[in-house]
Amino acid sequence: MTVIPEQHQQRLNGVDLCWFRWRGCEPGLAPVLLVHATGFHARCWDQVVRHLPGREVIAVDMRGHGRSGKDAPITWDAFGQDLLALVQHLELRGAVGVGHSMGGHTLVQAAAAEPEAFCRLVLVDPVIMEPEFYAARPSWGEDAEHPTAKRRNHWQSWQEMRDRFADRLPFSAWDPAVLEDYCRWGVLPDPDGGEGWVLACPPQIEAAVYMGSSQHNIHDLPARIDVPVTVLRAKPRSVDRDPMDFSSSPTWPDLAAAFPDGHDVHLSHLSHFIPMEQPALVAEYVLAAGRRRSC
Repeated sequence: MTVIPEQHQQRLNGVDLCWFRWRGCEPGLAPVLLVHATGFHARCWDQVVRHLPGREVIAVDMRGHGRSGKDAPITWDAFGQDLLALVQHLELRGAVGVGHSMGGHTLVQAAAAEPEAFCRLVLVDPVIMEPEFYAARPSWGEDAEHPTAKRRNHWQSWQEMRDRFADRLPFSAWDPAVLEDYCRWGVLPDPDGGEGWVLACPPQIEAAVYMGSSQHNIHDLPARIDVPVTVLRAKPRSVDRDPMDFSSSPTWPDLAAAFPDGHDVHLSHLSHFIPMEQPALVAEYVLAAGRRRSC
């Protein structure tokens, strides 16, 4: 699918949310809702969408990301409320929901609150960690600063950003077309009127999202989601993992079993950036979900 998507903007749940819509050409197919990871944006899904011919597809820029508003609060429960407001605004019914990383966490919140909206979920290495992690409630401390707060924020062009990242991990392991989409749509004109471009997800916002990841435990929600759920997991993470090492999975290995109809898929050869490395593979799981009779 190479059709240019429609861009929409609507104030929902106190924030201007932006989303992109690819109109389907085959009636009767379940629509697909795509929810991105921390620091990313809706158009990071473009290469997945290419492998979903005929589908109606909606990809959202979450609060603080992409072309959506940067309004506070930047919290994990706010993301869930925002996505629920969008699902209700679009009057989604029987959709295939797909969420990567933070997007998977957000999607579970929305699906639990609006059960008729989805017929299947595909959670791509979601940031839903083991229950013990939330019980410990690890904190960065009042004066702590997450490393992403120091990301370079100003670029002369998206091409400069792409060229800078192309031979550096983790970007060098990505499909080159995904890296181009990430950079092309991941910057906005400098709001101060200067030359060049700034990140569409400001570094301080990205850092705030990471630092808040332990503060919203949703382990009571999977039991309320009756539709089939596929959990794609990357290679397991080591105990002494560096906080900025995204080569491994943050997902609780037993997460799929927490859903009434959960299915675990362990992709041990891939990093946390599964959609960036293998967009066609992710599309295969989306299509497999949408082909089921209940969809």
